[in-house]
Amino acid sequence: MKEKFFTLLGFSQQRDSLKTEIISGITTFVTMVYILALMPVIFAPLSEQGFPIQSLFTATALSAIVGTLFMAFIAKRPFGLAPGLTLNTFFVETVCLTMGYSWQFALTAVLVEGLLFVLICVSNLRQIIFEMVPTTLKYAFATGIGFFVAMIGFKNSGILAEGTIFNHMETLTTPTSLLFLLGLLLTGLFTVMHIKGGLLLSILIVTVVGLPAGVTVIPDELISMPASPLPLLCQFDFEYLMWPDFWVCVTTMLFFDVFDTLGTVVGVMASAGIIRKNGRIPHMRSIMLSDALATVSGACLGCSPVTTFVESSTGFAEGGRTGVSALVTALCFAVSLVFSPIFLAIPTSATAPAMVVAGFFMFAVVRHIKVTFYLESMPAFLTILLMSITGSICDGILTGLISYIILSYTYGYMAKFKKAKRNSQ
Repeated sequence: MKEKFFTLLGFSQQRDSLKTEIISGITTFVTMVYILALMPVIFAPLSEQGFPIQSLFTATALSAIVGTLFMAFIAKRPFGLAPGLTLNTFFVETVCLTMGYSWQFALTAVLVEGLLFVLICVSNLRQIIFEMVPTTLKYAFATGIGFFVAMIGFKNSGILAEGTIFNHMETLTTPTSLLFLLGLLLTGLFTVMHIKGGLLLSILIVTVVGLPAGVTVIPDELISMPASPLPLLCQFDFEYLMWPDFWVCVTTMLFFDVFDTLGTVVGVMASAGIIRKNGRIPHMRSIMLSDALATVSGACLGCSPVTTFVESSTGFAEGGRTGVSALVTALCFAVSLVFSPIFLAIPTSATAPAMVVAGFFMFAVVRHIKVTFYLESMPAFLTILLMSITGSICDGILTGLISYIILSYTYGYMAKFKKAKRNSQ
């Protein structure tokens, strides 16, 4: 019975290690648990519209649980899912505050976007989108996302601050910065020494060391009962379906959701070596479908689009490869509903080093890019560059794809022109 259950998650006792999968799942959860604290902050301006902020923490955790369970049982891969930051900002700042629509309008747009995403996944359109990306660009996605993940780590550490054009270094003498440097040293040593669970171990050590430094704050209570999610449940308003602005919002969300997911999945899987010689990713259809279903379920629970988190790269770095890891991540989110004060006490300076090391592992696939094949390597370079300096996976992917298409067609046209000219002489 036990073996059959684990088989449903893609786990094989001959190939996989249960201990590794558990550590991987916990590591992924610890690096993405910040979303539980951040969501109420992002949505706070909507409280004036009657948005039930108190219910959002519960809705966020539930959407992460459901979405990650979809990934565990349908795709059988160790990805963690939760409401994504990019689309959170679009939901609140653009749709509700700038355009002036209600949060029910925005939630309805999320639902429709998710349903369209599901249709894309079950049709041939998903395969067409995926196969139009050359293998070199897929490796560029991994490399660019590696830089992106590492940059998130440095920003979370407090060392890298936002500048006017580029980021600049802050002081290295603050307790937060020193703890980050300690964590970076520990994760580096544990990685070099091939210590299993090294990323998670370094997070725990830095969290404990942060207590006397005042960085890790002991919570006033260990248990906190979650608020009811009912005020956010299925709060849709379908009277907007025929409005042009509604479909502008749906299209924008769909665009970002599809390409952010595509980039994250391809990047993380390629860095883990889970990519075939023809450039295809195993179980890609089920992974994308899991993400799409997570968006639909998240909309029903009252959240902005749920997406595959790039922080899942830390779980892959720990050796996670099956749905068992995703199941553990989902269970951790379930536990966090009650023990949220404990998990929210983990400082970002403890999780940031794990992000940097995970970024390094993703960067390592740059060796697969054939630099001398300029037709693909130049768009690959632009992909990596734009992901790094804009902080947007979607912008990097689009830049790479558009430059590749323009360069390919121009080169092909010029080649035909030269051939026709030679034949006419």
